Amino acid sequence: METQPTSLYERLGGIYNIATVVDDFIDRIMVDDRLNANPRVNDAHHRVQPPGFKYLVTEQVGEVTGGPQRYTGRSMADSHRDLLITAEEWQAFIDDFNQTLDKFGVPQQGRAELLAIIESTRDDIVVGRRSDPDATPVAEHALKPAAAM
Repeated sequence: METQPTSLYERLGGIYNIATVVDDFIDRIMVDDRLNANPRVNDAHHRVQPPGFKYLVTEQVGEVTGGPQRYTGRSMADSHRDLLITAEEWQAFIDDFNQTLDKFGVPQQGRAELLAIIESTRDDIVVGRRSDPDATPVAEHALKPAAAM
């Protein structure tokens, strides 16, 4: 008798499937005008090399979904604090993520779990105000290690 995969990692098909989805998602957010309208995000998108960014996101998704990977990047708070990302930009990011999930036909249960994981990082990422791009962040939170999500 074959056992059903239990972890989200297994249900998503493992790291190769995760890497394929991350590849599409990162390509999508890097060129999203709704995100790049924020000059700090636009600058960050041009400062990082997409392959390295994709690697770290793949590593992180592998870990938080129950895979053997261990995320080696900076915390979400540290890596996003200076970007002053707004609630509107967060929604654009979520829209991009849903478009990627649609493209790959991720089942509803897996989609809901992935969105819950992403939503758990919102307070560490959404800290800015659109009206003043040089505003002090509204909230700064220390993100727990990805495994704690």
